[in-house]
Amino acid sequence: MTRGVPAAAAIAVAFLGLLAVLAVLHVLPVSVVALAVVLSGVAFALYRADKSAAIRGAWRVSESTLQTVSLLGGWPGALLAQRVYRHKTRKHSFQTTFWITVVVNCAVLGWMAIGTPFPL
Repeated sequence: MTRGVPAAAAIAVAFLGLLAVLAVLHVLPVSVVALAVVLSGVAFALYRADKSAAIRGAWRVSESTLQTVSLLGGWPGALLAQRVYRHKTRKHSFQTTFWITVVVNCAVLGWMAIGTPFPL
């Protein structure tokens, strides 16, 4: 198994599970959980496509696209894809920006969670 995959999978599942619990408790809207799940799948697919394109020397997915999907909530899937495909893990500038997107996404979700509870 590729190094770091179990930890990345555990982090992704734990985070998405936490969002689900917060939705069940009406702290966050269900749409936030759905968006995070969908964007995680999109991020995973984009990393796979980019890795494949890099191997073939074909058109690549832009780093800004990968980072934007992460920022909008797809970072759990992006984190897992980075480990599964061993892609973008050694580029320090990319990793720095990636972790900033994770922190910003989590901060926004935290801000949403401490605000007024959402109606059913």
